Amino acid sequence: MLHDYESSTAQSVTALTDDALEKANQLVDGVTTHGGTHTYANTVAPLEAAGTILADAYGAGAFLGRAHPNQDVRDVAIEAEERLTKWGNDVISRRDLYEAVKAFSESAEKETLPADRARVLDEWLRDFRRAGHQLDEGKRERLHELRTHLIELEVEFGKNVDEWQDHIDMTLDELDGLPPEYIERLGEGKAPGTYRVTMDYPEYTPFIQQARNREMRRKLQFKFWNRAKAANGPLLAEAVKTRQQIADLLGYATWAHYAMEVKMAKSPDAVADLYDSIIPGLEKRAAAELAALQEMLEQDHPGEQLQSWDWAYYANEQRKRDFGIDPNEVAEYFPLGEVMEGMFDITSDVFDLVYRRIEDAATWHPDVQVYEIQNADNEEPIAYFYADLFPRKGKYGHAAAFPLVVGRREEDGTYTKPVAAILANFTKPSATQPSLLKHGEALTLFHEFGHILHFCLTTVNERRFAGFETEWDFVEAPSQIMEHWMWQPEVLQHFARHYETAEPIPADLVERLVEARDLHVGLGTLRQVFLGKFDLSLHSGDGNVDLDRAYRAAYTYTQLPFHEGTAFHTSFGHLMGGYDAGYYGYQWAKVYGDDMFSVFRDEGILDPGVGMRYRNEVLARGAERDAIDHLRAFLGREPSSDAYLENLGLR
Repeated sequence: MLHDYESSTAQSVTALTDDALEKANQLVDGVTTHGGTHTYANTVAPLEAAGTILADAYGAGAFLGRAHPNQDVRDVAIEAEERLTKWGNDVISRRDLYEAVKAFSESAEKETLPADRARVLDEWLRDFRRAGHQLDEGKRERLHELRTHLIELEVEFGKNVDEWQDHIDMTLDELDGLPPEYIERLGEGKAPGTYRVTMDYPEYTPFIQQARNREMRRKLQFKFWNRAKAANGPLLAEAVKTRQQIADLLGYATWAHYAMEVKMAKSPDAVADLYDSIIPGLEKRAAAELAALQEMLEQDHPGEQLQSWDWAYYANEQRKRDFGIDPNEVAEYFPLGEVMEGMFDITSDVFDLVYRRIEDAATWHPDVQVYEIQNADNEEPIAYFYADLFPRKGKYGHAAAFPLVVGRREEDGTYTKPVAAILANFTKPSATQPSLLKHGEALTLFHEFGHILHFCLTTVNERRFAGFETEWDFVEAPSQIMEHWMWQPEVLQHFARHYETAEPIPADLVERLVEARDLHVGLGTLRQVFLGKFDLSLHSGDGNVDLDRAYRAAYTYTQLPFHEGTAFHTSFGHLMGGYDAGYYGYQWAKVYGDDMFSVFRDEGILDPGVGMRYRNEVLARGAERDAIDHLRAFLGREPSSDAYLENLGLR
């Protein structure tokens, strides 16, 4: 039974959070008060059960802080998320629980545990160690204080970004270059005859890419890159300092060393090696790309230098000039409904699935659609997911997948079905058009659906290993592999159809789209390098960092002049949302995503045999074994960076 989100109120979110915390505390307290010998059943199992109760409470309540249209519900839900996260910190800091788990780990029963439960125990012992139980009482208390403070900083940072509102009112002349359907969707400005362009992605991104007015592009980017600047700058600086204080107490050289200990990379040196292997070649490619863009700028603005607010515009113009690709024309072949159906068809064929829309689900907003996922040979649902795809005030402003119910085997042998949600911000339908996705937006949808499949196709027994609870620098591989299908001509021509005529996308347009794929791969990848390097620069020192100086220094990797007065990092949610000392993971995971897709490329883009092997060895296995073992099992060999480097044009 799916949760009734339609009835959610501030009071109900608080009540279900209170109830979950009470039940979880009863379970946890029982671990240390039962008075008998410590067993898995009375020691580790209750801790896991408590975590499950709170994971479900997050999905039914705290999650709504990112999605509910009512401000009061969002506020209470964000408070609930903070309470749930702090509870986890409290539990892992409790000395009596550590001693109970340690006592069980030294028992004879420990030697007889099945592999998955032995792994659960190992992770509890690891997490207790990382919570400082090898330290004296005073340091443990200080560590707990620091972790609690960090949680508060991270929650407040995210709330500030989600709630941020800003805009520029423009005249029709200042909107020159934007298509009529874009202008039609804009709200009215304050002055008569003006139009309001907000910071929502469906308004910001097309403007930066297509507006001919260079000064208005600069002004809009300036506002976008300064979202929540005054509030979030101090929060981020304090978080970086707090993280390093935690690392110091635990004996790690830096927060990066601490964070990477539980990731595939294991150490900052491995990440440095990855970057060192690609930066020189990317810079060479980027120099040629920049020269072409600079030449185009010179024709419009003699004597001027290409700036950050010019890059997307002239990149778009070059695609038009060299490949005849107009993003608005391409979008006409990607109505959202058709893209969804195409995505379902592809994954149905490859992974042996069936999807069915649930018409009467009680959701948190009328825009939200709900689907069930079935195995093709059985009508019994195996999972569900919600799709909340259009922007609105106070909603999470980017695109991401969220866990609502985590799949797991219950004590009675039944399996709790996973439930997930995609939150995105695509162009809304208008009175005259459906939602038409730019190709990049369709890529984003496929990317996030990769996370959904990773979460929903789990078959593991233990909740903590289910879905995308893998090493955090592998988690983007199953999402990035999905993007590859959006570049395959035979796939695009299967589902991409004109929203008015239903004619399939012309073969020559697909060919040109694919040919232009890597037109600016140097500049695009170096932007990812900039973000990863900036993240690492914050978390590889003593914690006393000058954010603006670090931002400016890392920005040089983009090869573009710095946009003076901006502070993009104050809305860079990854830094305060689990990717701290981890943003490199997008490139790290891309190595493996590209490698895995090379098997499809060699054996059949839509080959169901390869698809089922990938589903069973990677998607279904969650974190019940290390990601490197998933890769070896699927690939039948050691992983390779050859496909990744080839896709970057570096091999």
